[in-house]
Amino acid sequence: MAARVGILRHLILVAVLLRCGAAADTYNVGDDMAWSVPPGGAAAYSVWAGEKSFELGDTVVFNWTGEHTVAKVSKDVYDNCTTANVLANDTQSTSPVTYTLNATEPQYFICTIGTHCSLGQKVTITISSASSLDAVTTMFFSVMAISFLISMKIS
Repeated sequence: MAARVGILRHLILVAVLLRCGAAADTYNVGDDMAWSVPPGGAAAYSVWAGEKSFELGDTVVFNWTGEHTVAKVSKDVYDNCTTANVLANDTQSTSPVTYTLNATEPQYFICTIGTHCSLGQKVTITISSASSLDAVTTMFFSVMAISFLISMKIS
């Protein structure tokens, strides 16, 4: 019986560590470039985002000076920079703006000022597949711990 309790404690500890071990990160969009019309066009934000490993629960912070906005939009709006379909209450105009990444689908952000989007002031944030794997692993160990508890009560 004592051995079972010891194993159970280890299973619960592993599940808790997997669930809580990785703290959410905060990313400043564009790093030193901040949120601006990039001198190199849209590639600048694609490269920036490609170098990051975004996970569920992370936050992205848009900082800027001057006249800019940020709006979370659909892929179609992002691809075509069609700001006419962006609702005013979906557009943030005061820096900084923080978004928490709470969905596994790609998330699209643009600036709605004039031609800023078509000049490259847009970014796609993609959640890494490792984040989804961590959730599956945590769920697995949690189910194992619960199963073990149930089997102890039956025995």
